[in-house]
Amino acid sequence: MKKVVIIDDEAPARDLLREYLGGHPELVVVGEANNGVDAIRVIKEFRPEILFLDIQMPGMTGLEVLQQLDELPLIIFSTAYDQYAIQAFEVNAVDYLLKPYTKERFEKAVERLITRSMENLSKLSQLTESLLKSAQATEYPTKILISIRDRLVAINTVDIVRIEAEKDYSTLVTLEKNYLSSFGIGKIETKLDPSIFIRVHRSSIVNINFIGELIKYPSSYDIKMRNGDIVRVSRSYLENIRNLTF
Repeated sequence: MKKVVIIDDEAPARDLLREYLGGHPELVVVGEANNGVDAIRVIKEFRPEILFLDIQMPGMTGLEVLQQLDELPLIIFSTAYDQYAIQAFEVNAVDYLLKPYTKERFEKAVERLITRSMENLSKLSQLTESLLKSAQATEYPTKILISIRDRLVAINTVDIVRIEAEKDYSTLVTLEKNYLSSFGIGKIETKLDPSIFIRVHRSSIVNINFIGELIKYPSSYDIKMRNGDIVRVSRSYLENIRNLTF
């Protein structure tokens, strides 16, 4: 069973979606809203896996609603306006239902939904990258999105203590939790502010704001992070540490 939320300012449109969804007992409608402000509240309350979302609504648009969410469900846009299609697919929407649509067209959208929900983490990583590109207000993001099963979880970059390579993946360590990203450490490095995140090893990046102390050896250092983690500095990256030394 997957939880569904319907966001549309028109009651007949919400009624039609509920009717069509009635043929899919595995998709359960747990909440609705008719404007952008209530949409954010309902989505955060019910944490749906699937979102049917109108674009033009009172208060804020559907696209603006998505910018306020920490986790993105699978999205099917349902709207009478075709000029937003490009923006919708820039956030990798599952489908774009242009009103009025038939039941057959709705069923095709659900088929795509089922296919998308079965995609692996690498597909979700493409969504992460797309959203980062479209949402960045500055050169380096203040938030990044990490794929966890069929969800994307937002974490603040300032909360990242360090990053450790895990073969083709990376572990992002925060004070509260560790997150496994399907991006390699080199790709993550390009997205983070180099004045804050420095490479100290082929397998390690550290946030300089969490450096507690350096343990000096004849030809290298160990970094003791404020959370107690010890990170080895390799010879290839000694200069990055020396640049911080006064």
